[in-house]
Amino acid sequence: MAQISYPTTRASNHVDLYHGTPVPDPYRWLEDDNASDVKAWVYQQNLVTETYLQTIPYRQALKSRIAQWLNYTRFSTPEKVGDYYFFYKNDGLQNQPVIYIQHGLQGSPEVFIDPNSMNAEGTVAVSLLGASADNRFMAIAQSVAGSDWQQIRIIDIASRAVLPDTLQWVKFSGAAWFKNGFFYSRYPAPEPGTERSGNNRFHAVYYHNIGTDQSEDILVYEDKKNGDFYHYGNVTEDERFFILYAAPGTDGFATYCIDLSQPAWNVKPLFAGYNHKNVVINHLNGKLLVLTDIQAPTYSIIAVNPDKPQREYWQDIVPAATHLIETASTGGGKLFVRYLENAIGKVYQMDYDGNHIQPVHLPGLGTASGFSGKFHDTLLFYSFTSFIYPSTVFAYDIASGKSTPFFSSSLNFSPDDYIEQQVVYSSNDGTAIPMFVVHRKDIQLNGQNPTYLYGYGCFNVNLTPAFSASRLVLLENGGVFAMPNLRGGGEFGEKWHQAGMLFNKQQVFDDFIAAAEFLIQKKYTSPEHLGIAGGSNGGLLVGAC
Repeated sequence: MAQISYPTTRASNHVDLYHGTPVPDPYRWLEDDNASDVKAWVYQQNLVTETYLQTIPYRQALKSRIAQWLNYTRFSTPEKVGDYYFFYKNDGLQNQPVIYIQHGLQGSPEVFIDPNSMNAEGTVAVSLLGASADNRFMAIAQSVAGSDWQQIRIIDIASRAVLPDTLQWVKFSGAAWFKNGFFYSRYPAPEPGTERSGNNRFHAVYYHNIGTDQSEDILVYEDKKNGDFYHYGNVTEDERFFILYAAPGTDGFATYCIDLSQPAWNVKPLFAGYNHKNVVINHLNGKLLVLTDIQAPTYSIIAVNPDKPQREYWQDIVPAATHLIETASTGGGKLFVRYLENAIGKVYQMDYDGNHIQPVHLPGLGTASGFSGKFHDTLLFYSFTSFIYPSTVFAYDIASGKSTPFFSSSLNFSPDDYIEQQVVYSSNDGTAIPMFVVHRKDIQLNGQNPTYLYGYGCFNVNLTPAFSASRLVLLENGGVFAMPNLRGGGEFGEKWHQAGMLFNKQQVFDDFIAAAEFLIQKKYTSPEHLGIAGGSNGGLLVGAC
């Protein structure tokens, strides 16, 4: 056991007064990440960590093995643009996936953009934001070194020429094409020196015409009263409406629409207020298909007349059920509804009116995503994965309902050596919590297995089965991976989400602790062999536990 000597962290006498109550904040000085004493503190902390890690005798062997597992080809689902197909591909150990373009299903893939060549460190990330309706232009977003700041550029698909248009100060945005340009979201330019540490406010939607300077962009929507809100949107497939969302945070949001057939782009409310989530799927036959949680904690799909959005005019398409409707999409003249049934994905194809329901036969119990396309498409694509099923892209024939592997994994991995199962345990208040457990088939339940317990439990985020090549290093060495579906997530609808937020946050911690106790009780592991982990907001969960 290494003896770790942490550097001293000074405490200040800073006190804030909130409504007459003094609240000490002794580490307020650490919030200025540009201060020299903060930089020195960070350096000392990192030095302690790196010194410890470098003494681990098997660290290099693990690093080499992880590299071996990660060195396999991975594909995204293709996006059809006219006669072309776009997809991402990582040959194995590339820092960033390369974007390819292919003419027709039988064409030879060509490199469209290689982000790895954009700087020596390979830290430029590029994503496709969408193609123009005439299939001539593709908007892309570039970011550097993991920054949320993005720069939008436009590429002529046929010539591969990059247009001069450069849109700056973009965050949390798509490119919703309409006629000779697109809608996008941006912040005002930050003060010099605060680009990475400033508090960004007044997120607004603009429209950019191709070939013009960003200073000429049209302001479509802003909210001067609520500077912390996010604003973003998309254009319906028929280019009739721009759907605008206004979100105070990560939960509820307001939904508006702009009738693009009118010369004046007036913003009209569809669903006001911020207590619910209403997502427009598409505009069909004069009605907006909407995924809603209004009086539907597991969501339902309704048809809304944009001229009469009041509730008395709604038409039920897919009623709420026991299981959560996670998302819905259209393609090939059909509606595809993806459910979560006990955190396991199920997909159903149906008509726009919710009739003629037929299940999509997936390869197993896992997670499927995709099933999106244009009205006249006959072939759609989706990806499928599970804890022991490397992500595979399938082509789905709408007429026959048949799935055919399109991009398969090249990983030399045998799923038959492993087991993935879903168990149920009780939290401290008696609530039943499901948990996925993955391990090698031949391990012994003797309490000695190293176990990696991962949790999140917030922001309505769903944790579903997904493959991880780096996780195989743990599993092949007799380790156990466990992932509970904690309250605060959205796997079982809005009630499940609210049961773990705000004043109910303690229940998320209780669920996670109960998961650990279950794994110990069932002899998967013991306290000495159990590690807990969580990413992003899940880091707060781990810190609390």
